[in-house]
Amino acid sequence: MRVAMSQAEVGDNVLDHDPTVRELEERAAELLSAPAALWTPSGTMANLVALTVHLERGDRFLAPHGAHVLNNELGTAAWLAGGMPAPLDWDAGPGRVSPESVRSAADPPNRPYYALRTSLLCLENTHNAAGGTVTAPHEHARLAAAARGAGLRVHLDGARLWHAAVALDVPPGALTVGVDTVSACLSKGLGAPAGSVLASSVEFVERARRVRQMLGGGMRQAGVLAAAGLLALGRIDDLAKDHANAAALAAGLIELGWDVAEPETNIVLARVPDLRLTLDGLAKLGILATPMGGKVRFVLHRDVTTNDVTEAIYRIKTAG
Repeated sequence: MRVAMSQAEVGDNVLDHDPTVRELEERAAELLSAPAALWTPSGTMANLVALTVHLERGDRFLAPHGAHVLNNELGTAAWLAGGMPAPLDWDAGPGRVSPESVRSAADPPNRPYYALRTSLLCLENTHNAAGGTVTAPHEHARLAAAARGAGLRVHLDGARLWHAAVALDVPPGALTVGVDTVSACLSKGLGAPAGSVLASSVEFVERARRVRQMLGGGMRQAGVLAAAGLLALGRIDDLAKDHANAAALAAGLIELGWDVAEPETNIVLARVPDLRLTLDGLAKLGILATPMGGKVRFVLHRDVTTNDVTEAIYRIKTAG
């Protein structure tokens, strides 16, 4: 990947268009079944750009409880995009909401002028905080249809959309049906050092390019990073190994008596009696994990091998 970056053909991605960035954007748009795409330095910026274009200041937007745009982007959806977040309960399974809840949360036909105006539904696939849970194509299509019927636009935070596609054995575009915009990350499991894409219509992407510039995302020879992103997009099928390793880790922890939900993709969540004590103990064993929602969060990726998983389970077992 570093060799690809060093050999990248570059231009000025602010004044005209870096050729490697353009190639990446075209490839990403094709994979996501969208007319156009925009490279951004990070997934947080991709989501913020999308919300800034979608929302008028004071607009209310819906998102599943614990969504990244609600809990992990430092409030930029409200602070910079000007939106009023409204979390939806997981009434269709971990990380998932039902079409009924979308319709119920949307504006009534007789909404008074002084009430909040709901204009956007933000979905997330896979859902990070729920442990990388997947929304299947038919579920997604029903949610998008419910949003459309209620007069809402749809943004899909697909930071881990590649994981969902591999887990379901479907093309990524099968999971973007009915959305207005979709973001997708090039580093989550794929190995790029930076970068995400925001895909939509040609007109939306042109508006998004202006907002990206406002936020400081206009980079000159960004092709050095886009080259890594192009290589990453060729590694999507490799994510199946991460899913298998996550399943192996979960099985090993369950065998040791841990309270672990069976993972759907590459994230393993474990409920423990003392979160801080457990994280400190794991760190002493050379096993790095993070807290999420009061649980221990293990993430499997391309730099964690099957042997690493076996060794981690062994260390936990022998540590008592």
